[in-house]
Amino acid sequence: MSKKIDKGALVTSSKFWMALVSSALLAVGVAACGSSDNGSGGGGNLSGTISIDGSSTVFPLTQAAAEAFQGQNPDVKITVGESGTGGGFEKFCAGETDISDASRPIEAPEISACKKDGITYDDFQVANDGISVTTNPDLDISCLSTDQLKQLWDKGSSVDNYSQLGKDADTGKPLPDASVSLYGPGTDSGTFDFFTDVINGVEDRSRSDYQPSEDDNVLVQGVSGDSDGLGYFGFSYYEQNQDKLNLVSVDAGKGCVAPSDKTIQDGSYTPLSRPLFVYPSKSALKKPEVAAFVKYYLDNYADLAKTAQLVAMTPEQAKKSQAAYAKVSG
Repeated sequence: MSKKIDKGALVTSSKFWMALVSSALLAVGVAACGSSDNGSGGGGNLSGTISIDGSSTVFPLTQAAAEAFQGQNPDVKITVGESGTGGGFEKFCAGETDISDASRPIEAPEISACKKDGITYDDFQVANDGISVTTNPDLDISCLSTDQLKQLWDKGSSVDNYSQLGKDADTGKPLPDASVSLYGPGTDSGTFDFFTDVINGVEDRSRSDYQPSEDDNVLVQGVSGDSDGLGYFGFSYYEQNQDKLNLVSVDAGKGCVAPSDKTIQDGSYTPLSRPLFVYPSKSALKKPEVAAFVKYYLDNYADLAKTAQLVAMTPEQAKKSQAAYAKVSG
C-alpha cells in the first residue's frame, strides 16, 4: 500500500460526532422532557452515574440516548466511551462499567472473564447495522463479490493492486489499476470480528498491512483523504459522510446489493448485516437510574436510531427486546 495520508489528519475525536448530533438530539430531549406519561425517563427525580463503553458502531446511538435521557434527568451523569466491542467487554467484565455496547454477541473468553469476576449480565438488541465497504470517490469501484473481498482482506493476501481482483461485479469493467491502500477497524472492534468471520471464514483472520483504528471517524478520514483508499466500517458513518465517500455494493451470489435501511432490516444485504446490542450488568440494573436509562433506550429506539443515523429495530425486534427487559426488571 503506497499512499499514506498525514496522520494528523486522522486525529478525529468522538467529540466530533457529539457535536454533529447535539442539535438533532434537542428534538428528542424536548419530547422526552415534555412527556409525563412515558414512564421510561424517571420524571427527572433520578440521580447517580452510569458508565458505558464498547463498540464504536453502537457509540452514536448510546450517546444519543444518553444526551436525551440526561435532558430529562439532569442529575444523572452518563459517560460513554468507544474502545471497541472487545475493549468494552474487557472493562465490563472487570467491573469497570455498568453497560457494554457491542456490535456482536459476547464470546466465550469474555463470558469466562465475566464469570471469573462475578459479573452477570443481560443483553438487549437496540438497533441494526450493515458494515459498509467504501472507497475514495476517485477510486471507481461499484461492486465487489464476497470472494473478491476475501481475496483482498484475507490473511496473507498478496493483492497489492485492485486490478488483481479482476472485474467489477456490477459493471463488468476491469477494476482500477491502483495501489491497494486499506483502512479498517482494529482487533478490539466487533466490526473487525464480524467482518473477518463472514468474509474470511474465520474470526480475526485478516491481512495486517492496513491502517487500523477503533474510531470509525478516523477510518472515514483515512479513506476520504487517500485517493486509493478502501475501508469498511458501520453504515451510520457512511451516511454521515456520504458526500466524500463512494459506497461499494456487495455480491454474495445473488447480485449486487447496497446497504440501506431496507436491505439491512430485511437481511438482503448479506452477509454484512447484523444486530447491535447493549449489555447491562445485573448489579447495575438494580440501580434505578440504570434501569430507567435502559428502559428509555428501548422505548425510544426508533427516534434514537433516526437521530444517530443507525438502522432501527423492526417492530418485532423491539417488542422482543422490550419483553426481555420487562422480564428481568420484574
